[in-house]
Amino acid sequence: MDTALDIVLEVFSWLGFGAGLLLGVVAVILWAADGTWLPADALVDHEDDGTVVRWFDADGDANAAHPSPAEAQHLVGADRAPIWYRHGWRGRMRLTRRAPGFRAVAWAAASMLALGVVSLATSWILLFARG
Repeated sequence: MDTALDIVLEVFSWLGFGAGLLLGVVAVILWAADGTWLPADALVDHEDDGTVVRWFDADGDANAAHPSPAEAQHLVGADRAPIWYRHGWRGRMRLTRRAPGFRAVAWAAASMLALGVVSLATSWILLFARG
């Protein structure tokens, strides 16, 4: 019985640390590929052909973008909204600082690393408790 538990804890340790490292590398790649996004206070115009978000960027240039349908639904009834725009690009904005895909991968990496740490700690506790 003790041997089976040791094997399971060992597998979970390797799985947690390995998958956590792999997902961490993927998260860093996604973060780097996402680029630089800067905050802005935007005006929201509700027009007949859809919602338009307008803002001034860090260089003082006027920008405008049509939000995605989900973002437009979130902006219903709003005259102003805090947004994030892509530095160096025109017409790129979103309502969150980080991309949702990055956030999911980062949480998965942290969860797998936590699994590895808990499994390793449990293995050590059982090793020392058995004497």
